[in-house]
Amino acid sequence: MTIVFILLIGVALAGYFLYQRYSYGTERADLGAYFPASSPDAYPVFYGGEPTETEARRFDGVAYLTIDDVHAYVSNRFYYGEADGIFVFTTPTEILTSTVGSNTQVSSGGETRTFPYVISRIEDGTLYVAVDYVASFYNVTCQVYTEPNHINLYTGLVTQETALITKDTALRVRGGIKSEILKDLEEGTRVIILDESLGDWIKVRTEDAFTGYVESKRLSAKEPHTYGSDAIPETVYPSISKPYKICLGWHQIGGPAGNDTLEEVLQNAQGVNTISPTWFALSDNAGNISSFGSTDYVERAHNMGIEVWALVSNFANEGIDVQEVLSHAAYRARLVDNLINEARRLSIDGINVDFEEVPAEAGRDYIQFIRELSIACRREQLVLSIDNYVPYGFNDYYDRREQGIVADYVIIMGYDEHYGGSQEAGSVASIEYVRYGIEATIAQVPAEKVINGVPFYMRVWTTSGGSVSSIAIGMAQAPETIREYGFDLVWDDGCAQYYGEVTTAAGNRVQIWVEDKESIEAKIAVMRANNIAGIAGWRLGLDSAEVWDVIAPYCRE
Repeated sequence: MTIVFILLIGVALAGYFLYQRYSYGTERADLGAYFPASSPDAYPVFYGGEPTETEARRFDGVAYLTIDDVHAYVSNRFYYGEADGIFVFTTPTEILTSTVGSNTQVSSGGETRTFPYVISRIEDGTLYVAVDYVASFYNVTCQVYTEPNHINLYTGLVTQETALITKDTALRVRGGIKSEILKDLEEGTRVIILDESLGDWIKVRTEDAFTGYVESKRLSAKEPHTYGSDAIPETVYPSISKPYKICLGWHQIGGPAGNDTLEEVLQNAQGVNTISPTWFALSDNAGNISSFGSTDYVERAHNMGIEVWALVSNFANEGIDVQEVLSHAAYRARLVDNLINEARRLSIDGINVDFEEVPAEAGRDYIQFIRELSIACRREQLVLSIDNYVPYGFNDYYDRREQGIVADYVIIMGYDEHYGGSQEAGSVASIEYVRYGIEATIAQVPAEKVINGVPFYMRVWTTSGGSVSSIAIGMAQAPETIREYGFDLVWDDGCAQYYGEVTTAAGNRVQIWVEDKESIEAKIAVMRANNIAGIAGWRLGLDSAEVWDVIAPYCRE
């Protein structure tokens, strides 16, 4: 009996160890750690099933995203007017405004719409926006889950390889029957296939954003499945596109008498079909403008077959705080109204916005002004063009991508690579600077909307005692200056310009990188290769007759 008993004990122990080794584990994962939330009303956000580092919140049963997350995951067209306490969305034809904390939206046409939730709200110093409101403009799908709290966000349609669970099973943290259980999966549950390289275990994601492993034998054959929505058509922003290359010349006008110089500055400018007089400027911080506009000037230009795109600047008058103007809805509206009223009075063809040194913190205010101005220009059939620096990270807040959607033309100020305040001498617009400016811009803006600005000037640089200074001279003045200094010019392939330098009797080093017919021809070759919309020159009156021999043929292409 003792031997039998010992054998039975041995068999039992062997069975126990075999069961422990080959039976499925039942330990469950800590879902609080898997879906970490900073507060009871916080919902970790998954974008297309992938975890993010952000959280949504839920108030009164409605999911809200921060304004920054709305910009990151959906669109930056939602604007928070912090100075006015308003929340704004701009369509091609209307400005839709709601007071923060309200459920009422008012259109610029006076129509009121009430929603069954607060559209936007401030919580803990942060603006939150109702996801349902965002989804009324874009194809946003927001799946909200509790126990544990999280949301799964989709924008547009996403097609993924999926399979069905063929028998009740468990989703596990790792491949293996002993791994902790994340979720029980019922027969018929659809899962997204992520990785099949492990053989017996397949990495999958559930529709409610749990990611883990199931045995391959529990899955049906793969099939594509589409998530999300495309019920809302993509918004189209109508643009004016001229059926010819734009050949624009800026005409600097410092007072009413400047209008009398129109014929003078155009005497050599063969091929010009658009002129931009510097007529309008912000005159205070409430959206008012000064104007040198002349109906006679417009009539004379039109008689020459030339369109007039009047320029508005933010720097011609003193004491202007551009952020103050652009951050208030009433001031933006006044500025737009003033520009449109002048456009009507003068019968001009377009408006050219030249706002420079806008502070980064006013970037969203600036692009909101451009959106709002675009609505008025679209209504009046005025061409809206925007002047921009060559793109670099530090000026990205000008948002050329959005400009390329709402405006008709985006103009690169493809010069001032080295400018009056530069600490080193150099070209105003070397060929690589021009090439970079064009290529970086068309990466964000359709090429058919891009115009490249070229300089009709250059700088004479003097280095004395370690300090650098310069003076700007026009093309027409350059031959005399070159003779005066005795420059021996040599073509520089790296810059695609003639270069010269001399040492004066006082021991100063004087340098020049010449802008002329040949340098502009090289720039036009880059413009032609990128098939952009045209050329602009700063400024008429500084040009030479010869430079138009290469510009005019390009403009006729």
